[in-house]
Amino acid sequence: MSKRFEVVDIQPGFVVIDKSAEVSFHSEAEQPGLVTEVETQLGVEKLYPVHRLDRMTSGLLLLATSAEAAEQLNRQFRQGTVQKYYLALSDRKPKKKQGLISGDMAKGRRGSWRLLKSKQNPARTRFFSVGLGDGLRLYLLKPLTGKTHQIRVALKSIGAPILGDRRYYPLDANQQTLRPDRGYLHAYAIGFEFDGEHHRYRLLPRQGGWFQSELVVDQLQRLGDPDQLAWPD
Repeated sequence: MSKRFEVVDIQPGFVVIDKSAEVSFHSEAEQPGLVTEVETQLGVEKLYPVHRLDRMTSGLLLLATSAEAAEQLNRQFRQGTVQKYYLALSDRKPKKKQGLISGDMAKGRRGSWRLLKSKQNPARTRFFSVGLGDGLRLYLLKPLTGKTHQIRVALKSIGAPILGDRRYYPLDANQQTLRPDRGYLHAYAIGFEFDGEHHRYRLLPRQGGWFQSELVVDQLQRLGDPDQLAWPD
């Protein structure tokens, strides 16, 4: 069984962890929530989450170590100055291979969301994608807003739901030919300012057979630093 998280870095004011896929923020039955587990392992009284990852999503997660640090980081998330990048895989052909996905989000059935054509307060996500063969496609995504299920809904809206996403790409409804071993969404990189210094982290997924393939690693090397890419509109 994979670890539920790994510590990536500890700094005065914040902690960065690598959250495993299928780990919930919240306590479930006798299993404590993720933040409680990190507090226990590090021996700290309280940590403050400044953003969240869905249960199926793995990758980089930022936790503040004080209320003051949390406010400093939260302010950047609210202002949209934190640079966040995600990886995803899909086995469906997208309506477009790169660009901007934009639209208002509305609640659907049973906790799901859907993307609308209106743009009064839109969720906005830029992305690149590259083919990996056998119908698989790798997506590098840059969300410009922080809406619930934003990336999952964005990719579904262009006909490319995320492989292993049981909410937006259920096996029985879409007849996936592949049998994914996880939901293939990963928080790949994050950059932010803290106390006048720039901090940046980038981390490959440590779970998922297709994420571990040489094709994915090679394509990410070719794409290079996400901060330096000319992101499409």
